[in-house]
Amino acid sequence: MKKIIALLTIFTVTLFAQGCNDNFLDVNPKTEIGRENFFNSADDLDMYLNSLINWIGFSAIFIEQSDDATTSGNAEFMTIMRSDVTSRQITGGWNWGRLRNINYFLENFTNAEIPQSALNHYEGVARFHRARFYMDMVQRFGDIPWYDKVLGTNDEDLFKPRDPREYVIDRIFEDYAFAAEHVRHGAPVGAVNNMTVRTFMARHALFEGTFRKYHDYLGLPNERFLQIARDQAKTIMDNGGYAIYSTGNPTVDYATLFASTDLQGNPEVILLNRSIDGERNSGWGSTGFGHFEQSHTKAMVQTYLMADGSYYSSQPGWQENTFVEEFENRDPRLRQSFAYPGWILQNPSTVAQGTAGEPYIQQMSQNFTGYHTIKWFINNSSAAYRNSIDVPVLRYAEVLLTYAEARAELGELTQTDLDMTINQIRDRAGMPHLSINPPVDPIQQARYPNINSPVLLEIRRERRVELFNERHRFLDVMRYRAGHLFEELPEGIYFPGLGAYDMTGDGIPNVKLIPYTENIPQSEDRERNELGQMLIYYRAGPYGSDAQVWLEHVNHGVIRARDDMGTFQDPKHYYRPIPDRHVQINPNLTQIFGWN
Repeated sequence: MKKIIALLTIFTVTLFAQGCNDNFLDVNPKTEIGRENFFNSADDLDMYLNSLINWIGFSAIFIEQSDDATTSGNAEFMTIMRSDVTSRQITGGWNWGRLRNINYFLENFTNAEIPQSALNHYEGVARFHRARFYMDMVQRFGDIPWYDKVLGTNDEDLFKPRDPREYVIDRIFEDYAFAAEHVRHGAPVGAVNNMTVRTFMARHALFEGTFRKYHDYLGLPNERFLQIARDQAKTIMDNGGYAIYSTGNPTVDYATLFASTDLQGNPEVILLNRSIDGERNSGWGSTGFGHFEQSHTKAMVQTYLMADGSYYSSQPGWQENTFVEEFENRDPRLRQSFAYPGWILQNPSTVAQGTAGEPYIQQMSQNFTGYHTIKWFINNSSAAYRNSIDVPVLRYAEVLLTYAEARAELGELTQTDLDMTINQIRDRAGMPHLSINPPVDPIQQARYPNINSPVLLEIRRERRVELFNERHRFLDVMRYRAGHLFEELPEGIYFPGLGAYDMTGDGIPNVKLIPYTENIPQSEDRERNELGQMLIYYRAGPYGSDAQVWLEHVNHGVIRARDDMGTFQDPKHYYRPIPDRHVQINPNLTQIFGWN
């Protein structure tokens, strides 16, 4: 009990200090109480390191802003692009308490009298957490001060400047390399094991390698990191014992990974965030579906291939397909990711309107596209079931995608590589295989004009589709140096004109668009369909009017969720400023890339 109290004291005092000032460099929490009473056994070290776990859960899934989705909420990145903000307005991210806790462990864990191999394991886990912490900081700020010790109030490093990105990245991958060599393979569910380390290492090496390659103004070599991504992914493929989850049913297998109460033993799951109703609830909430700030874009919907493997844009008149037509003969993952025509709502405890057991009718409103994602939506009326949903933090599919992309970026990709990576993922979805020389999709080429490899364009498509809504897209666009994609207006469902429309796929209309200059009739005066159901009315008109649905051309066209996304400034907007109050404290922390 004394040991538990000591550990809690460490984190309580640290958190209290952060609450007073979120720059840990300005405080000196009195954590010494743990030195004598805590770091004495393997149990102590396990307890401390488990306190550092911060895997993604439901609470963080629905907050990503990218070209896949738009939001009506107060999104930092949208504010940056639409306003002339400075370091006085962008105040987040400069938080160091977690690093202090990691470094505190690394300064004290050797007090435990356990074998050296065990000490190496615990050091590896802590250094893994430090590598992840610092990679997040580099992805946000670029150059960043490197600290591998706990600082006291008189430490001269309190006022050090930024260290160069190259220096910090080298330290990060030194930590990763040590962890990959020493962290054990076996671990309790949700704890760090060797394959967890290697998967994050591969992910971050791919990020750094491609970021350097396409952000050539940095003048940094990239090949080493692409090789690390390739080699770490291949080690997992050869030694991890993982496989793409499939029961042979391409219409449900993909969706099962994101709505299961028990993913233990699933061959695809490398790292699991386990949930049990009443003990450790999943945190699932009703705001991830329907009209609560976020909605997804037509550009995302159109990224999915046709069922025969052809590009969506290869169809005649594809720009004017209606909602029902958009979902016909598509990659099965589309209908497992979006509420499709005829999808049956079973869980009405959401911010969207709908009746349990009946086909869901797309709800439309200002600033929303009309597309609703069902990936991560738990379509079950039982609260106990929803509380017990497991979150697959790391999936083997990502490893395969990493390997294929790294090989392509290195100019090494072969058809054999595709068959053991992309095509395994496509097999689960029942999709045709990708060949080494695919035809060029002009839409995909326009997204990435600096890419002249058709197969790399398709690997990027596959990654976007397979990892949709798993918090990868924003960082992918950033590392591709494709910030122009954030300027594209988010479009929604296409309507060829005003009038009645079928939204459920049975050929019977259920919504009706009327001019925004008219009033919606009283219930007794509204049109009913052949089933006797009252149509749902929407007033449609130009963007910015008091209409409920904003259409591109007033009375027809795509839904307009925004009329201006702002301007993406390259390279400035690939980074964030250090909040001004911290620069005032430490003038050596200068801003970079045009921030002030």
